[in-house]
Amino acid sequence: MSNYDNLLGRLEEFDNWLKGIKARAIIDFAWYPYETVGGFRHLAPIIPASIDYVFDGNRDIADIGAADGSVSFFLESLGNRCDIYDFKSTNYNKLKGASYIKEHSNSKVNIYNVDLDSQFSITKKYDLVFLLGIFYHLKNPYYILEQLAIKTRYLCFSTRIARHPYAGGPDMSSTPVAYLLSPNECNNDATNYWIFTESGLKRIFCRTGWKILSFRTIGDTVHSNPQDDANREGAWAVLESSVFHG
Repeated sequence: MSNYDNLLGRLEEFDNWLKGIKARAIIDFAWYPYETVGGFRHLAPIIPASIDYVFDGNRDIADIGAADGSVSFFLESLGNRCDIYDFKSTNYNKLKGASYIKEHSNSKVNIYNVDLDSQFSITKKYDLVFLLGIFYHLKNPYYILEQLAIKTRYLCFSTRIARHPYAGGPDMSSTPVAYLLSPNECNNDATNYWIFTESGLKRIFCRTGWKILSFRTIGDTVHSNPQDDANREGAWAVLESSVFHG
């Protein structure tokens, strides 16, 4: 059994443990409402055998834009040393969810309050970083990819992409561009900024020091556009830094 298969086999156990913590919690905030560890299943078809070793349970791992930190707490339960990077001002519950889970599970996960839209820096180096579902919320996507390429060997990545700028618009999937959203254009969420085309996403990877090891898209791979959730398309990738020196 591969290390990643072992990881997948532990997801249900962790999910039940996490549900138990939340069920017993007496809190004055709302938990992040979407599943985050489910991303491991979306990544499963594209984890290259060549990097399976990094899931052996003895690695330095970071989760950027971590919501309530489920990814980090899960990976810590497998023996890894994990850090969370998120910003209280834009986190769903001001990082209260992640802080609660840490406090009530004797976790050693570090929680760093970092403004990801500023010229931040990460001082530590990592074997692996997760950047899942946060990329289109960032004002400066080029900067964060460039900084992470210096600090980690591998990156597991996902974001929303689009083939058309609007429903019925031209197919721009082969053009390396990104669409800048208006404040209420995508899920009425003003923290959504950039929706890349597939070609645009692959171009920015290249320009910021990343080699694509594997890549897949899911959802509406024909009519996707930035506005319509019914025509939503997501890109998932595993990347290797070409500038990282461990």
